[in-house]
Amino acid sequence: MNENLIRELNGSALAYLGDAVFEVLVRKYLLSCGISSSGKLNKLALSFVRATAQSAALDNILPLLTENEEYIYKRGRNANGIAIPRSASAVEYRRATGFEALFGYLDLTGQSERAEELFKLAYVDVIKSIENPDAADNGK
Repeated sequence: MNENLIRELNGSALAYLGDAVFEVLVRKYLLSCGISSSGKLNKLALSFVRATAQSAALDNILPLLTENEEYIYKRGRNANGIAIPRSASAVEYRRATGFEALFGYLDLTGQSERAEELFKLAYVDVIKSIENPDAADNGK
């Protein structure tokens, strides 16, 4: 898909793809940790894919986005026709939609390394708690 066509896609369309792209990033990451229990995989995945988690993770990467990435994020955040679930506030859900739009855009433009980089930076604390659960327990 060429850049002009991608830029014509609305924020909702980018978020639609970004939701799937992001889900794959999460699943690949969790499997790379050696986790094989489907129950544990699903439980841990929620700490990445919930709108509230995505909104919070966005704070870690927002200052690091390029001007173009921020533009794409805002297009997703400001998309029309978004139905807000009860599990998140309207602000959280819109931010999560922008977050997913960014990952959709990165996928369509072949920037998988950038997507992985932003994923790891966005969830640095969640990743630390998964990779070193004893440190998380000792900190409490």
